[in-house]
Amino acid sequence: MTDIVEHSQLVIGGQLVDPLGTDTIEVVSPHTEEVIARVPHASTADVDAAVAAARKAFEEGPWPRMSLDERITILEKIRDGFMTRSQELAEVVASQNGSPVGWGLFAQAIGAGMIYDTVAKIAREYRWEEKRTGLLNPLLVRREPVGVVAAVVPWNVPQFVTAAKLAPAIASGCTVVLKPSPETPLDSYILAEICRDAGLPDGVLSIVAADREVSEYLVGHPGIDKVAFTGSVGAGKRIMEVAARNLTRVTLELGGKSAAIILPDADLEHTATTLLPNSYMNNGQACVAQTRILAPRARYDEIAERFAAWVGELKVGDPMAADTQVGPLVAKRQQQRSLDYIRIGQEEGAKILAGGGRPEAQEKGWYVEPTLFGDVDNSMRIAQEEIFGPVVALIAYDDEEQAIALANDSDFGLSGSVWTTDIEKGIDVARRIRTGTYSVNTFGLDFFGPFGGYKNSGIGREFGIEGLDAYTEAKSIALPAGYDAQI
Repeated sequence: MTDIVEHSQLVIGGQLVDPLGTDTIEVVSPHTEEVIARVPHASTADVDAAVAAARKAFEEGPWPRMSLDERITILEKIRDGFMTRSQELAEVVASQNGSPVGWGLFAQAIGAGMIYDTVAKIAREYRWEEKRTGLLNPLLVRREPVGVVAAVVPWNVPQFVTAAKLAPAIASGCTVVLKPSPETPLDSYILAEICRDAGLPDGVLSIVAADREVSEYLVGHPGIDKVAFTGSVGAGKRIMEVAARNLTRVTLELGGKSAAIILPDADLEHTATTLLPNSYMNNGQACVAQTRILAPRARYDEIAERFAAWVGELKVGDPMAADTQVGPLVAKRQQQRSLDYIRIGQEEGAKILAGGGRPEAQEKGWYVEPTLFGDVDNSMRIAQEEIFGPVVALIAYDDEEQAIALANDSDFGLSGSVWTTDIEKGIDVARRIRTGTYSVNTFGLDFFGPFGGYKNSGIGREFGIEGLDAYTEAKSIALPAGYDAQI
């Protein structure tokens, strides 16, 4: 049994302070099912203290009035901290949520560092002030920080998602109260150290790990100006309802049931080796995972056979092992959820082509075999509902029009892809799919472009200049006729 990591304090206003409550969070390894750490569970009084520190830093401190160059320097130092501590971060996240450390080195750590770097680059060119010709007078249009941000992040890619919120908040001059998931609070202590070493002023960042009840208190707090949330549709709807009481601005990045369309001319070798890793990424615990694969009926059997063989060869095991491709799910409830959907799929008439249960080699841990279903109808629950586990549906279509209709026949609209040797045809298909991000012959989530979803996949965008827009308020200043403002 490994030693249990103990954190006895919370990060309030950038400083480690004793919690005002007595509750604790036990972090459990999804691989061993043993407790590996304990941290304080923030109380509502702790949230009050965190919001007060953020409010004071925003209203009275120098932070929002610091120069853009000063804030960009901090972003770049945070980036450097992530690169220096990337292996440590990947291992800590893997220990909490089961993410394979080899995959997580990029997605959980280096990728997060790249977000801080990209936001710094975008911020240098952003339209913080611009002159416009008005109807009667010249105008000066400014972008100013929205204020105090509540950032509520999930357990699947905690630092990646945090960076998508904290980086533009820092660039804009906002202050942040970060609420990590109780499943993954440990990496946030590393983040606090990185931010302190980067010179982030006191008050700008507080970190309060807690459950849903305290989270609801945070997003409904009158001292919060904006809520940035990533998580489930149900939680997103509740956050929007609670935030509406104070007219608090929200951005919501929610779930997905993304469809990959394989056109009849696709190169199957390239498609299998490029698409499937993104169907089972992070043990299937990714909102952008391509969990519906639409295959032309004329090549369906060929695709089913090749894809089933590929899935069957995935290495399942200890998330700390460098060669592991699929680790355990984050919690027993998530394991049971996937197993329940596998049962439901069979009851609906779908056929298991690969996987379909718990790996026999894993005596402990919340593991589920990477599973591929064939003979799936798009109306089945396994094709319509987000499973958030390593379960993928293979769906046949007759022609391109039907493929597009099937891809759009979803309550979600977050991601998707098309696979073809005719790139222009692929772009035409991409234009017709109602999702916020889409890829042709690849899987792309580029930090210079906007990321977010249509329909139940959310409201608002992260990344790109749109990601900075979300953390600013637009102000128009009317100037005297003939005056040419200096910016």
